[in-house]
Amino acid sequence: MSRDFLADMAASSRARAEAARAACPEPRMLALARAQASAPALRLSPGGFGLIAELKLRSPAAGPLGGADTDVAARVRGYAAAGAAAVSVLTEPERFDGDLEHLRRAAAALAPLGVPVMRKDFLVDPYQVAEARAAGAGGVLLIVRMLAQERLEAMIGRARELGLFALLEAFDAEDIERLRTVAARLGPAGLLAGVNCRDLATLEVVPSRLEALAPLLPRALPRVAESGVTSAEDALRMGRAGYDLALVGSALMRAADPAALAAAMVAAGCAGRAGG
Repeated sequence: MSRDFLADMAASSRARAEAARAACPEPRMLALARAQASAPALRLSPGGFGLIAELKLRSPAAGPLGGADTDVAARVRGYAAAGAAAVSVLTEPERFDGDLEHLRRAAAALAPLGVPVMRKDFLVDPYQVAEARAAGAGGVLLIVRMLAQERLEAMIGRARELGLFALLEAFDAEDIERLRTVAARLGPAGLLAGVNCRDLATLEVVPSRLEALAPLLPRALPRVAESGVTSAEDALRMGRAGYDLALVGSALMRAADPAALAAAMVAAGCAGRAGG
């Protein structure tokens, strides 16, 4: 996920947003978003550690993780049964084989269970936040370094207007400083602070960055460890490092029993938070 990769993804995302806007003008999309029943609220685990389990059919680094025949509803219901606080759904089509239809299916399956779905994509336009809500999402991921300050604040504002939480993703200390600034300006409501430990130059996951950067995250926001959490032992370390949640995708997609792995991660993370 090099800086050029992020730039390419931003350009592709802008093109998708413009095509969607041409097909469904923004006032209409906002009306569709506002007409949706309220999404389930994100509830943090009383044990101190929760899981954002991810539906991801492909990763640029790992290759295919699922196919067109993946039963989206069954998989996300399995995550919910294992105790996931939320489910992340990739909607980026070119590199991740994602689709907004996956988001719709996941949201429909999880709404009766009270578990929110988060749109994970390279979002660059407030229109796409409304698009996420219209598809049933209860949250969106926003990559801090991809967005100018004014645009980032506008997208957070749109998320709040529509009742969505926003996971602000940082890769390094500079990103975290921007994250802290925007949270201080706008207040903490509905915001989560995430650290993605993937090295932007090499695409390698560097799990030690999660622990190194954790103390820099604002204490007023739930803290999310992203990438590099593949086992219950990793979740235990994240709990000990002070994270409230872990976002886990590839490990769950590859697992023979994803529900068992998800449950084990939640239990281990809670033990870590409790000092176990």
